[in-house]
Amino acid sequence: MFKKAKTLIAAFVILSFLSGAVPARALDRDHDDDRKCEQQVRNAERKLHDAERKHGEHSRQAQSRRRDLENVRERCHRGDRDHDHDHDHR
Repeated sequence: MFKKAKTLIAAFVILSFLSGAVPARALDRDHDDDRKCEQQVRNAERKLHDAERKHGEHSRQAQSRRRDLENVRERCHRGDRDHDHDHDHR
């Protein structure tokens, strides 16, 4: 009987430890996603700047890069809303 109690206590301690580790992993994943988005935005901004410098601010190349930047920002923003579970279901 005493051995069962020890086993149950040990199982409870292990499960408590593991349940605390799962949210930490989820937070790490969110942080990684944020970093990836930031990097994608920086890359798109750099490409836009390069196109403006090389071809002119109103060139079709710059316009294309501007659209790319808007798309990246939108994807990242939409991803943030999905993680936050906003109430956009109005």
